[in-house]
Amino acid sequence: MARRIDVTGTGGVRLAAWEFGDPPKTDAVTEHDGTLGVLLLHGLMGRASHWASTARWLSERHRAVALDQRGHGRSEKPEQAAFTREAYVDDAEAALEQLGLAPAVLVGHAMGALTAWQLAAKRPDLVRGVIICDMRASALGAASQREWSDWFKAWPVPFATLADVRKWFGEDDPWVERPNRARGEFYAEVMHECEDGWRPVFEPDQMLRSRETWVYDAHWEELAQVQCPALVVRGLDGELGRAEAQEMVRVLPRGEYAEVADAGHLVHYDQPEGWRAAIEPFLEAVRAAGEAGRL
Repeated sequence: MARRIDVTGTGGVRLAAWEFGDPPKTDAVTEHDGTLGVLLLHGLMGRASHWASTARWLSERHRAVALDQRGHGRSEKPEQAAFTREAYVDDAEAALEQLGLAPAVLVGHAMGALTAWQLAAKRPDLVRGVIICDMRASALGAASQREWSDWFKAWPVPFATLADVRKWFGEDDPWVERPNRARGEFYAEVMHECEDGWRPVFEPDQMLRSRETWVYDAHWEELAQVQCPALVVRGLDGELGRAEAQEMVRVLPRGEYAEVADAGHLVHYDQPEGWRAAIEPFLEAVRAAGEAGRL
């Protein structure tokens, strides 16, 4: 089951957080029982429910909460809200504090991974570990932003049915190199039914505004400021290349590396078992280190 918890982000934006577990671990994380607080941060266009399978196995041992970030999922999407890096990082900071999760492990995919390591650099007291899933530290540049703008314009919205959503994003989208069922399911998750058909739950313009605050800059300096253990995970067919991933591990003061076979950018969706096998030992090591530190 999932329990919604409302969080107030920076600027008063209302955010929806979802605690997974049956029953949910509703109390603040305690130091003595070996429970980790885990905050899951989706990528651009994602939503908390994309973490459902990960959060459910995490909740067997730990307190796992997934956040719908501003402009995403069930969280507020104010037209004039800030969609800066600072706003996203401050929201995650507020979520950790209001949910009683800190010091927590941050698990981030793509944009959420950038938020995770930026918060770890800013507030090391709140973060005991970071998992970075398929996010590049290098600048992507203006051409990348233009490609994204053109891609949004190519979407044949509204979609008549969810089956059409799955087919377009999984097969017909010109960005798809080969049929990818998981990708179709991923995008079906971020659609809602309107009077004229199925449309995204987010505003594409807000997604582009969010993206433009990181694509023109590199983020190596903040990566080097992450003092806690950090795991860089990539899908073998993802957007983060092996050479860049290994350089990120080198730059991180306590970096580790893992890769998942037969997975693309949506690692946790493409290969959930491989994803679990990649991150579970890291989580256990962070938990054990915390236990040892209290002895």
